[in-house]
Amino acid sequence: MPARRVNPYKVKLHRFYSVQELAECLGVHKNSVRTWQGAGLQAIDGKRPTVFTGAVARAFLLARQTSRKRPCPPGTIYCFKCRAPSAPALGMVEFIPGMGTTGNLTALCETCGTAMHRRANETKIAAIMPRLDVQIRQAPSRLIERAPASLNCDKPKD
Repeated sequence: MPARRVNPYKVKLHRFYSVQELAECLGVHKNSVRTWQGAGLQAIDGKRPTVFTGAVARAFLLARQTSRKRPCPPGTIYCFKCRAPSAPALGMVEFIPGMGTTGNLTALCETCGTAMHRRANETKIAAIMPRLDVQIRQAPSRLIERAPASLNCDKPKD
């Protein structure tokens, strides 16, 4: 099971945290905080007990989160199987409208053939998928617009 993401905004900026307090605040084990300290989380001083300022801890956690992001360049969609942005196979992309002006871009991965999906605004499709012809499909019918269910019943009418 993958590690749970930590919410850095739970840390108060103007507060001081011990290792145990910071671990409880973020819902992680104290060894995680010690690992972060080895990875660059700065304590106030090198003495015991180890104390962190909230501003430094939050900045460290936010920097870790932003360093992991891998934005997709134009013309690509993220493939979860390949774990990398990939171009659509044969340049075929389909847009399925959703609520309002947003919808889903759907394509097959060029490398592995897996279905890829990306949420997009209909007005920004040209910027997201340049030099590709995007097919815009009709939105699926809603539950209210469907035909009524058949009322076949073995019970005779009175």
